[in-house]
Amino acid sequence: MLKRCAGFDWNAGTIDKNWTKHNVSPSEYEQIFFNHPLMIHGDEQHSQTEKRFYALGKTDLKRPLFIVFTLRGHLIRAISSRDMSR
Repeated sequence: MLKRCAGFDWNAGTIDKNWTKHNVSPSEYEQIFFNHPLMIHGDEQHSQTEKRFYALGKTDLKRPLFIVFTLRGHLIRAISSRDMSR
């Protein structure tokens, strides 16, 4: 699924929300897709209007993040991010 992706799709609201609420920068969000381990699962509960996914991964500085995204064409559309917790 991710092999078709050519980049990321951001909007100002998502960038601001992720930074203001959770101190996660766009670059940290993107980093987890290039680091291992990376776990991706479908988010059936929140997929009413479009298919959503969540991912668990680590930034380059080993910060564990939980992120939510969808796919728009060949782009990963950022929805949400925060520190991983139980």
